[in-house]
Amino acid sequence: MSTPPVVTETTLPGFKLLGRGKVRDIYDLGDQLLIVATDRLSAFDVVNPVGIPEKGRVLTALSVFWFKLLADLTETHFITDQIGEMGHGLERFRPVLEGRSMLVKKTAPIRVECVVRGYLAGSAWSEYRKSGTVCGVLMPPGLLEASRLPAPLFTPAIKAESGHDENISFEQSAEILGQELASTLRERSFALYNRAAAHALQRGIILADTKFEWGQRDGRLLLIDEVFTPDSSRFWPFAGYQPGRSQPSFDKQPVRDWLESTGWDKTPPAPPLPPDVVRQTTERYLEALRLLTAP
Repeated sequence: MSTPPVVTETTLPGFKLLGRGKVRDIYDLGDQLLIVATDRLSAFDVVNPVGIPEKGRVLTALSVFWFKLLADLTETHFITDQIGEMGHGLERFRPVLEGRSMLVKKTAPIRVECVVRGYLAGSAWSEYRKSGTVCGVLMPPGLLEASRLPAPLFTPAIKAESGHDENISFEQSAEILGQELASTLRERSFALYNRAAAHALQRGIILADTKFEWGQRDGRLLLIDEVFTPDSSRFWPFAGYQPGRSQPSFDKQPVRDWLESTGWDKTPPAPPLPPDVVRQTTERYLEALRLLTAP
């Protein structure tokens, strides 16, 4: 079986490129957007020169799966992932768009990212070791790395000037957004996390934490961007789960591990990934898709 071509950048003549993020190319279609998930991979906030085969297709397929599954909990920006239904003359770009693009409603993005944590990992574990808190919230003593938290935590974040996410308190998010909107975002984020965590666990996967992006349109709150993908969430295999150590994950961990081993100083440009690391990463993304979307 031949490896599908790697798409690290798209160009659609006649369409306005609104932005090129770390992974997605976004085109302006008036009151709609075309979001194209490329095979670019960012680690330590630097895009690697080597793309990951199938990555963009996995991100799109998972987001579409979750948008449909969670539609009873919240309105989303998703319209269709079928090229023939998108209109705008996009059919002629089918070879590059197929499987990796979504037509969505345009919204006014909310500047606060909504993070829900169910387990102690990443920056939360680092903070807990230093102060016994997670995003300023006091936690019980004696928790281990990857411990399940007593209850999921809502830990909002904003983009700092450096481009990194900066954790803020719920009270700070309320100051930025207003109490009512901040409370609604927290409530909906918990509902989405709880539903997805239960779904994942039935398929042998722990949803350790995740982040949501939200937007507003005509006074309504919409879930936007991507949702419950290996790029926005921390997924662990339930088999072999054991607190007290880092867990294997269905994401770009092989990339992070390899980059750390090279002595790279995490400033651009990143060293090109070797073929075996690329292959391992593709396999992890595909396995996450297979397990999470299984009937």
